[in-house]
Amino acid sequence: MSLVDPTSDTTPFFSDDNEGEGSAGKDELPSPKQEEDSPSGLSYMRAHLTVAVLCYINLLNYMDRFTVAGVLPDIEHFFNIGDGKSGLLQTVFICSYMFLAPLFGYLGDRYNRKMIMCVGIGFWSVVTLASSFIGKDYFWALLLTRGLVGVGEASYSTIAPTIIADLFIKEKRTNMLSVFYFAIPVGSGLGYIVGSAVDKAAKDWHWALRVTPALGLVAVLLLVCVVKEPKRGAIEARPEHTLQRTSWLADMKALCRNNSFVLSTFGFTAVAFVTGSLALWAPAFLFRAAVFTGEKQPCVAEPCDTSDSLYFGIITCVTGVLGVAMGVGVSQWLRKRTPRADPLVCAAGLLLAAPFLYLSIVFAQKSTIATYFFIFFGEMFLCMNWAIVADILLYVVVPTRRSTAEAFQIVISHLLGDAGSPYFIGVVSDSLKQADSYMWQFRSLQLSLLLCSFVAVVGGAFFLATALFIEKDRQMAENYVQADDAPIIVPKRGRSTKVPVSSVLI
Repeated sequence: MSLVDPTSDTTPFFSDDNEGEGSAGKDELPSPKQEEDSPSGLSYMRAHLTVAVLCYINLLNYMDRFTVAGVLPDIEHFFNIGDGKSGLLQTVFICSYMFLAPLFGYLGDRYNRKMIMCVGIGFWSVVTLASSFIGKDYFWALLLTRGLVGVGEASYSTIAPTIIADLFIKEKRTNMLSVFYFAIPVGSGLGYIVGSAVDKAAKDWHWALRVTPALGLVAVLLLVCVVKEPKRGAIEARPEHTLQRTSWLADMKALCRNNSFVLSTFGFTAVAFVTGSLALWAPAFLFRAAVFTGEKQPCVAEPCDTSDSLYFGIITCVTGVLGVAMGVGVSQWLRKRTPRADPLVCAAGLLLAAPFLYLSIVFAQKSTIATYFFIFFGEMFLCMNWAIVADILLYVVVPTRRSTAEAFQIVISHLLGDAGSPYFIGVVSDSLKQADSYMWQFRSLQLSLLLCSFVAVVGGAFFLATALFIEKDRQMAENYVQADDAPIIVPKRGRSTKVPVSSVLI
């Protein structure tokens, strides 16, 4: 058998004896009865422990991603850089993550997902630790290491949701995905909180980047000891071996013809654009607003005042939990009335977030309390999308294409979303400055951030369009039957010619 046999029931790459889908050897101990009875190959307890570990790693990934944003004023002062270069810190990371996602999506549909994640997260932890030892004359090295961090996140984000999809179905899957995606806003908020707190305690922002690498090594140990590779698609009563894997090109053609997948991906791109912009620039914007109103003094020496990062982190954690829970709850309630519930809830989330984000930016020059109030509701409505978008992808795409679909969605949403939005906002801010003053530092960033409200409205329109196709595409995925019209070889004038079976079996 070749290294990759598309019809094989096992996972041939770095698989251990306990993870294959084939029968156990004669000398091996039998699996527990509850695991034998489970279509996924995992017991109830093991499945839930697996989700818990994946949630921990997801939280850690986003915590690391936004630790830099939590200490951004210190980084700008340390390297003596402007808004444009500051935005590059997020952009290079997202670009690396984005371009590597298709590779890991391809591998995730074909090889052992657990070991791919172990290698990626281990590499990410080492690179993150290395980035904390960079001197002030080597800003390019910080950009390089932040870019390499994307390797770890790409290896994880494209694969983890597909493992959850192979453990649970229907409402249970939605609930588990909501728990998984709680980790995004909560982890993001913890990134601001930990970065701010460690920076303040150590009086050195470098220490803020040394927290997540240690926790990353714990994540690798948990993956090795707790997580077990489930059978792909078996929980859906249509296991992987009944669907032969097709080529990457065939997978991409099928995904591009899937209207619900394509339109929801563009809707999610708007979410990524807005969250990427706010994630990097919101704490800095709030600090500049406080300087503009005279509530705080400008940063002239390290460590800078990072209390706004702390407050924004707390808001992000709370609104993340409330937003994801509200999105899932409203979606499940609305599903009883219409099968188009999921895209409609996503559209409502973005369209409701747009005016609150606009008001938060406008009121920043007048009232700090009003700004935080509007940010709270803007972020809460924005977070309604996270779990639902993932669920849409999983039920409109067949099991053997899900990692590829995750990777494709990551590429598009980040390429047109948060890969460029932090840098774009920074460049627009620099171009709008009419003088090198604290007033224009605030005013230019304020005007550039108004773009987020417009993009949120466009994203809402894409989700409304998704609602037009969601029923048809979901039924096609659920009833998908692979054609058995495989080619056979028929001699023709001394040469072998491939023709469909149906053309000779008459």
